[in-house]
Amino acid sequence: MSARPSRGLTTLLVFVYGLFALSATARSLVQILREFDRAPVAYTLSLVAALTYIAVTLTFALRGPRSPLALALVIVELVGVIAVGTLTLADPALFPEPTVWSDFGIGYGFVPLVLPLAALAHIARSRRRASRGQDVGPTAAEGR
Repeated sequence: MSARPSRGLTTLLVFVYGLFALSATARSLVQILREFDRAPVAYTLSLVAALTYIAVTLTFALRGPRSPLALALVIVELVGVIAVGTLTLADPALFPEPTVWSDFGIGYGFVPLVLPLAALAHIARSRRRASRGQDVGPTAAEGR
């Protein structure tokens, strides 16, 4: 099997994560600069989401999906989406304004919930292929 689909999926994930990094960063910075006192928890969590998206984007782009850092960051992202999504449903008063991860990313078509699941599946597939000798090429850390 060709390595192209795996590289293509990595490229797609880098693109989607990059798009979310830009949009979440812009949204959170505008909210923090204009009206932080209105919803400090929500706006801070939006900034945390933005920073997470930036970190995942850079890690996938520079180190690839087999990087232990990629796995750790995507797990942190998924935990964040689930925790914030649950909190926004359990105690809406904490969130007078929505975050990127509110209601499991409903404001973004649930992409914030699906994205880390897709990334984890890709990471697992990449690692399985590497362990079977169907390596898709070295990661950047290994000299790509």
